[in-house]
Amino acid sequence: MMKIKWLAFSISGLVLFGFGLSLLGEAIILKYENKPFFWFGTLALAVVNSGLCLFGNAIRYRLQMDRNI
Repeated sequence: MMKIKWLAFSISGLVLFGFGLSLLGEAIILKYENKPFFWFGTLALAVVNSGLCLFGNAIRYRLQMDRNI
């Protein structure tokens, strides 16, 4: 059960982190073009932080798995 949680959290965390960085790049491009970028930047911040939190949970589950072996 822990291995499934570890895999789910690690994969989803890395995907969200990458997607958040892509959104950040789009926000930077919008700012450079003098277009409204606030909501893209805010969404990017939320997605990046969510990805980091999920990945942090994956590390916690992995440590629990390693201690139980």
